[in-house]
Parts: sequence; structure tokens; C-alpha cells
Amino acid sequence: MAAKTARQTRKSKNERMAWWREARFGMFIHWGIYAVPAGVWKGNRIAGIGEWIMNRAKIPVGEYEKLARKFNPVKFNADEWVRAAKNAGMKYIVITSKHHDGFAMYHSKCSKYNIVDATPFKRDPIKELARACKKAGVRLCFYYSQKQDWHEPDASGNRWDWPDDSKKNFDRYMDEKGLPQVREILTQYGPIGLIWYDTPQDIKPAQTRRFVKQVYKYQPNCLVDGRAGHNIGDYRSMGDNQIPPAVVKGDWETPATLNDTWGFKSYDHNWKSVGDLLRLLIGIVSKGGNYLLNVGPTAKGVIPAPSVQRLAAVGKWLKVNGEAIYGSKASPYPYELGWAAITTKPSKLYLHVLDWPGKEIVLYGLKNKVTKAYLLADRKKALSVTQEYDKAINLHTLRLRVPAKAPDKIASVIALEIKGAASMDQALLQQPNGAVILGSYNGQIREPAKGLKPRDRLVRGRFGAVENWTNTKASLSWEFKLAKPGAYNVVVLSSTDREGQWLAGHRVKVTVGRQAVKGALKDQGRTWNPKAPTSYSDVATKIGRVSLAKAGIHTVTFKPEKLVRGKAGELKLSSIRLVPAQ
Repeated sequence: MAAKTARQTRKSKNERMAWWREARFGMFIHWGIYAVPAGVWKGNRIAGIGEWIMNRAKIPVGEYEKLARKFNPVKFNADEWVRAAKNAGMKYIVITSKHHDGFAMYHSKCSKYNIVDATPFKRDPIKELARACKKAGVRLCFYYSQKQDWHEPDASGNRWDWPDDSKKNFDRYMDEKGLPQVREILTQYGPIGLIWYDTPQDIKPAQTRRFVKQVYKYQPNCLVDGRAGHNIGDYRSMGDNQIPPAVVKGDWETPATLNDTWGFKSYDHNWKSVGDLLRLLIGIVSKGGNYLLNVGPTAKGVIPAPSVQRLAAVGKWLKVNGEAIYGSKASPYPYELGWAAITTKPSKLYLHVLDWPGKEIVLYGLKNKVTKAYLLADRKKALSVTQEYDKAINLHTLRLRVPAKAPDKIASVIALEIKGAASMDQALLQQPNGAVILGSYNGQIREPAKGLKPRDRLVRGRFGAVENWTNTKASLSWEFKLAKPGAYNVVVLSSTDREGQWLAGHRVKVTVGRQAVKGALKDQGRTWNPKAPTSYSDVATKIGRVSLAKAGIHTVTFKPEKLVRGKAGELKLSSIRLVPAQ
């Protein structure tokens, strides 16, 4: 009867997704008894993310259980947590009800291994958080680790206590703990916005469907994230800290950290700056996604001050510019601009200017007539607009007269009211500062039709680079539209690996039209790749100069001539840039 009622009352997907598409920005909270060791076990710092300490240090269940006796978050204040999220401009909170360590952060009736029964705290923080969220108008959502549970012999992940996988019975785990606990969190805390499953690993399709149906059975309008498994869910979840290099169709979300961990680690102080957080928020939303930004409270129940301070600064920016984020859609450009990002609404285009040029802003490619332009920080003052069209090269140019000084030191937003739906030139265009940015993600891969084994084929990596350059027969090419003829330095950007290592010495050739430049890759400067975790950087190498005498369409081809080998791995190409020669 319950399932029948759910089918009758369940809204269409568009109706159910509406609040989530409007929200764009949410708070992830990773909190559990792993906050007690805070990254340290028996005097040793344990590498990796804080909530994985049981796994990384191979802590036996009997020893790890003792952490619960030390977990007493007496400083926990649900209203303060929700206030921090709301002050940041976040619209929903996703908190770990049970992570991979198997410890329930709410009062579970089907397992005594929970915060009420196993700790001196004896309170249900989720119940308090539910009340605070309801009062503040913030949606409460739950993370639940459906496949990994290191506390249980029938679940996945713990092979140091239970090494024999053949003895595991995951269906039994689902029936005795997994599904009952999901039912509990869906029935004890009021309306829930979504259930955030994680690490499906080798879960079977039928098992995934049971976990998903459990959600819809008890809360028909609750959403399910894409990590349920087998592409069963309401939206796609990107990899941790993964920022797509370009617009992604459909509904998706990036879960991301404020530093390098999810669960609290006492010695992780690698906090992202407010500028980085805003650029990431803008970048994700401009590509059509939601930003789920994590905080890792301490064992005392306190969200670290650096997190709260940075979130408050992001919220201050959103109070001025939130119109360009909440409920907005992706950029009509098929690539990143570099100096700015774009979000859209019906008959409106928002230009998030990250590198303020002063006095004049130029945007290439917009075909719509602009009827009005103004800064969100100063809506009453209209900006002067000039639009031009060069028929010879089919190039639309928009010019805006703007203040010499940026209204915001990180990102200033200009609203453009336009006639009709946004229509943009889909060609790769030279940027207003003269640079040409050719991202690997939108280059044309060219490889021999025969003679290459599957393992030698090029692949587009998670963070935008083209990887697996194991042979010199493959190449990457682009066509772009040049507006300003002149001399250009050719710069190759290649990526480090996840440990920050990079291998010099690859010899490459870049052909621009009929001109070719060659050189060996060497480290001439590094910049953090914002599409990847903080451990990844792009390494720049200037390999030569070309002269482009005519405006219009030009072709660029990248090809390695000699590849070196080393422990840092193969060449990973991020982009080619043509930079105006001084």
C-alpha cells in the first residue's frame, strides 16, 4: 500500500528537481567518531582523508569502537551550524548519517553502534539539526554509505578483519542494517530533500534498486544522488572535487572540500581562499552544476573557524550577486572564457568578470541585441553598450563602458538584458586580452585507425587534460577564430599527477597554420588547475613564437615527437595557449 501511495503522489522529475536546481549551493557535513583521532593514530599521522582513518590505518573493529566512548561533542549547536550555512548563502545541508566506518550519527534502533547508545553524548544531533533546518528554511538531506560498512562482516571495505569475501552476504547486510537504517532516517526527521549514497563499488543493479526504491517508498519526492550505482538516481554526482572543463548537460553536482579532507584532521590547514571558493562556485554553476561544499566539524562539535569565516565571505558576495547564481543555467559558450564566466536566465545573461580590465569590457560571440546592461552591485546605473559585427570573419563584438576599478576584488557581475534566448558563436574565439586558449577537452583527437592497442588510445581525463600519451602517432587539433592579427608566443600547459609530480623532457611540436614550433617541455611556472584537487597543477612551457597575419579561422595541431618515461607518468596535456608577444 505504501508503494502504491508513493507512485500516486510522486511528482514529475522536473517538479521534484525544481528546488535543487534553484539552490545551486549546499553544505556537506562529514562528522563522525573519526573526528576523535583527527588524522592521528597511535602517534602517527595517517595519510589520506580524515574519515578514512580506520581503513588507511587498518584499525580493527574492536579498537575503533572504543573511539565512541571518547566522542562527546558538548559544543555542538545545531542552530549555529544552520546559521553558518544560511549566512554562506547555502540552501541545503547534506550530513553523514552513517559513513563507511558504520557508526550512525543518529539514534538508530537497529544498531546500538550509534551516537545515542554508544557515546557519553547521549543526544541525537540529527533531531536537533532537523528542527534548526525547519526553523531557518534550509533543506535537510542525508548521506548514507550503502555498500561500505567497515563495522560489519557482510558489507564491503573491511578486509583486515574479514579478508574472505566469499563469506560475505551483502543481501543479509541490506536486510538487517542497510535498508532498516535508510528507513529510519526517512521516517524520523520530517521531509528530507535527498539521500546521498556513496561508493557503490561492486553493488548489483537489483541491490541498488532496492536502496533507491526504499527512498521513494517513504518519501516519494526525495531525490537520490548519482552514486547510488548503475546510473540509477535523479542527478549525476561528479568525482570528489571534480570540476568539469566545460558545460555538462543534465543535472549534476560537484562535492568539494574546503581544505584537503572531508572529516576533520587537526593538521590540515590547507584552506582554499575566499577567491578560490567563489571562482569554483561561479565556474560550477556556469557549467550547469550545483556546488556541495564540505565542512568537517571537530569531535567537540565545532565547525572550524577558518571554514565559518570563508563561508561568511562567500555569503556576503552572494547577497549582492546571488541573482546570477540561484536558479541560473549554464553558459551558452561551449568552453571556458578564462577571464570571466557566464550564467543565464530567460532574456538575461550574467557576466562574472574575474579579471577586471578597467574602463572597457569586450565580449566576442554574443549575437543577441543587448537592451540594457548594469552591474549587480549598482543596478540603478546603466552601462554604455556598443555592438558591432564584422561580416568578413563573422564575428560579433560587444563593448561595455565600465568603471576603471572593479566593484568586487574577486568577481564583479554584469547583468545583460537581451532579446530572446542567448545565442552565441560556438567557435573557439580569441579572448579580449588577445589570448587564444585551446583546452584539451575540446580538441579533436586524431589517431591511426589501425595499429594502436586499446590501452594506447588517448583519453580525456577527469580534470580536462588529455592523457595516455604513450605514442607519438597521436595528435590533437583545434580550429579557432582570430580577431587580432599579430605575433603570439606558443605556450604548452601540461598537468602534474595527483602527487604534484611532473616529468620534464617530452619533445613536442605545435603547428599553427603552416608554421611549426618545437621544443622540450620544461617547468617555467606552475598554476593550480581549478578543475582538479589542490594537488594538481598546470606546468607552463613556452616553446616558440608564430606570426598570424590575417583575422579569421586558423588551425592548431599538437603532436609529441619524443616521449620520456618516469614515475610521474605519461604526458598529460591541459591546453595550448597563444599569448600576444610583447
